Amino acid sequence: MKYHTIDRLDVYRYLSDGHKVLVGQLAQNPDAVYFQYDNDYLARYQNLSPFKLPFSGELTKAPTAPHLGLQGVFADSLPDGWGMLLMDRVFRQHGILPHQLTAMDRLAYIGNAGMGALSYSPALEWNASEHGDQLNLFTLADQALSIFDGKRDEVLAALANAGGSGGARPKALIYFDPQKPARINTVPRANLQPWLIKFTSQNLLLGHEEGLCEAAYLTMSDRAGINVPDWKLIDVPETSTGSAWLALKRFDCNTEQSESGRFHMQSLCGLLGADFRQPSLDYEDVIKAGQVLCQSPRVGQLLFSRAIFNLFSLNQDDHSKNISFLMDDSGTWKLAPFYDVTFSPSPHNQHMTAFMGYGEKPPLKVIQQLASQANFSNWNAAQQEITRIVDAINQWPVIASELGVSVDTQKLIGDQQNKIYQQNKILL
Repeated sequence: MKYHTIDRLDVYRYLSDGHKVLVGQLAQNPDAVYFQYDNDYLARYQNLSPFKLPFSGELTKAPTAPHLGLQGVFADSLPDGWGMLLMDRVFRQHGILPHQLTAMDRLAYIGNAGMGALSYSPALEWNASEHGDQLNLFTLADQALSIFDGKRDEVLAALANAGGSGGARPKALIYFDPQKPARINTVPRANLQPWLIKFTSQNLLLGHEEGLCEAAYLTMSDRAGINVPDWKLIDVPETSTGSAWLALKRFDCNTEQSESGRFHMQSLCGLLGADFRQPSLDYEDVIKAGQVLCQSPRVGQLLFSRAIFNLFSLNQDDHSKNISFLMDDSGTWKLAPFYDVTFSPSPHNQHMTAFMGYGEKPPLKVIQQLASQANFSNWNAAQQEITRIVDAINQWPVIASELGVSVDTQKLIGDQQNKIYQQNKILL
C-alpha cells in the first residue's frame, strides 16, 4: 500500500444511539488546515466547540498552535504521549518518518478508534482491527511493557489499535466483560463493555503500584463527593510483573443504547485553545469556562471541589487535558467525571493549573475569591466543602492499606500529603 499525505477528511459524529451523522469536512493546503460544517448538520445539531469554532457554513482556518495546526476539538481525537509513540512506530514500519506526518495524517490513522464521538474518513487501513479480535489481555500488557521499557515488540499493530488514549503511561482502549477480563477486543463487539486499561511498569513514579494508588485516589475522590468513572482492579497473573492494573469504564460511550453509542467529549485545552503541555490556565479560567459552557452555577462548585482535592492530595499534574466536558444529542453540556487523578508531584512543587496566579500555597483570600466565583453562597459553605474533601484525603492510610499499597508507599505519599496539609490548613 503506497502512502499519500491526507489532504481531505470527512468528520462524522456518533450519537448516543449509535447513529452516525456527517459533521463537516477538514481540508489541508500547504498553509493551514480548514474546517467547514455540513449544512445539514448546522440545521439539525449543535456546535462541537462553542468557544473557538464558529457555528456557520464558512471555512474556518485552524491556528498553527498549540494543537499541531488543528482546531482544538479535532486535536482532542489525537493521543498524546503513549498513543503517539505507538502511532509513530506503526508509521515507521511502513517507511514513513514521524516528522513527515501532518496532523491530518494522524487523524486518518485514528479513524473511528479515538476517544469521544468523532470519527474521520477515509481512515488508514494500517490499524489492526483484524488482530483486535480475541486478544489476550495479558499478552497485550506484556507487549505494551516491552515497548514502554524499550524492548522489541511483536504485536505493535494490535497495540496501536488499542492505544488511542493519551497520557504517558502504557494503556489500552479495549472491549471486554469485566467479570472475564482475560479475552478482549480492541474494536466494539456486542455484549462487551468499553474500558480503558492502565498497565504498570517499574519505570513509573510509583512502579507497579501506580494502579493501586490511583484506585485509592479515586476512592478518596468518591468519598469527597466528587464524580469519578466506574473502575476496578484487575489482578495480574503470577507470570507477569506488577500487582494490579486499573480498569476505568469509558464515560464517553453509551453502550446501554448501542455498542457504538457515544457522547461528544472535549477537553478544556481543546475548548479554550490552551497548551496542556505547559502551565497555561488558572482555576479561575476553568470555573468560568465550565459555568458558561454548561449554563450551570453548580458546575463552578464542582470544579472548585476538584481544585481543592488536587491541592491537598498533591495531584499537581492538573493540566487542561485532564478536565473534560460531555455533550449529549440535544446539545446540553455537563462536566465529565474526574479522571487521571493520582499522587503526582511536580519537580518544582507547582500545579499545572494555577490558583489565581499561585502555583502552590494559595493565600486564603485567593481561595475565598475562587469560592465566590464558583457560586458558593458564602465562605462558610465553601469551608465546609474544603473540610469534607480534606477529611476524605485523610483516609489515605486506611484506603491504601485496604487496596494493598505497600507500607513504604503509604508512608511516602502520606508524608507528602501531610506536608501539603500543613502548608494549606489556613483554608480550613
